[in-house]
Amino acid sequence: MSKRTLISPHGGTLVNRIASPDKAKQLKSEAKGLPKITLSAKQACDLEMIAIGAFSPLAGFVGKADFERVCKEMHLAGGAAWPIPVTLAVDDAVKATLKEGGKAALAHHDGTLMAVININEIYPHDKKLEIPNVFRTEDEAHPGAKAVMDEGDWLVGGPIDVITVTPEKEPGEQFTEHRLPPAKTRQSFTDRGWRTIAAFQTRNPIHRAHEYLTKCATEICDGLLIHPLVGETKPGDIPADVRMNCYQTIIKHYYVADRTMLSVMPAAMRYAGPREAVLHALVRQNYGVSHFIVGRDHAGVGNYYGTYDAQLIFDEFDDGEILIEPLKFEHAAYSKKAQGMVSSKTFPKIEGDQIFLSGTKVRDLLKEGQRPPQEFSRPEVADILIKWAQSV
Repeated sequence: MSKRTLISPHGGTLVNRIASPDKAKQLKSEAKGLPKITLSAKQACDLEMIAIGAFSPLAGFVGKADFERVCKEMHLAGGAAWPIPVTLAVDDAVKATLKEGGKAALAHHDGTLMAVININEIYPHDKKLEIPNVFRTEDEAHPGAKAVMDEGDWLVGGPIDVITVTPEKEPGEQFTEHRLPPAKTRQSFTDRGWRTIAAFQTRNPIHRAHEYLTKCATEICDGLLIHPLVGETKPGDIPADVRMNCYQTIIKHYYVADRTMLSVMPAAMRYAGPREAVLHALVRQNYGVSHFIVGRDHAGVGNYYGTYDAQLIFDEFDDGEILIEPLKFEHAAYSKKAQGMVSSKTFPKIEGDQIFLSGTKVRDLLKEGQRPPQEFSRPEVADILIKWAQSV
């Protein structure tokens, strides 16, 4: 990467599948006579990620050759690294209305017409290939694996032309101000004079260990992108609007404004651990990010993955396949003896010295109206979470 330019998008070109106003008008008219596919929440998120170029080089939902090679080898059929197939699954009833070489209208579950797909292929959904390879388990208790199990038995592959990524009746906050597509984050980085940017992926409020990681990363880069995921998550996760309030508050009080940027990523979580860490890295490369924080159990759930499997997987790719640099951090916690944040790389382990709190313990404290220890969470963030925890 040149010192004077931002990192290149994955595959070299930033995809844009958003139709021009004239094209969108034509698509709306055409869609009236097409069979309709109603998108799941995950599929609607994927459509937006494809449309805005966050999933570059994908121009649509994958065909059979891409699906099979991604599952088996973490590469697209053309050779580019890609860890998780981005698919459009349909059931038998919908499949019966479609034909290869034809088109279909893609609609949000609220009825909003979102796109038209050119159907290159319709092929069987090989879940026995996808699930164990992508998720490393076939346990129905795994939320990502279960989601694929519940999908239709046919996959529709082909490029999409997108009319809108904004559903008309979507409940809740859309975070329009912070919902910047890759082209706009890249422009913002350029306007700020940043050439090296570290991104922090999160679906939780930022606690002291997260703060430590992000600030270590900021020390070696021009700026920091706090980039929370606000697409579909699993039940029990803290709502996105609550998390956004937490991010804005901690940035205001504990980060340098000129070196910190907040934007949201409208992707769906798959909880695929190591493979999803690679996907998150490639997506951030498309957003213009040069360095990506990969911490303990990135994108994991339960005990399905090893603590640092999401870091080790990057070693399976050849040099040059993934341009973004993973920043591989050890688990960090507050040390009473050191009086600061430490990891196993920076301070010797002493019995009872470090402050660890389980998620269950934190939630119990919040529900009781108690702040977790200040060594674990900033009080301003804790107060937001107490208000939320006592309202649910």
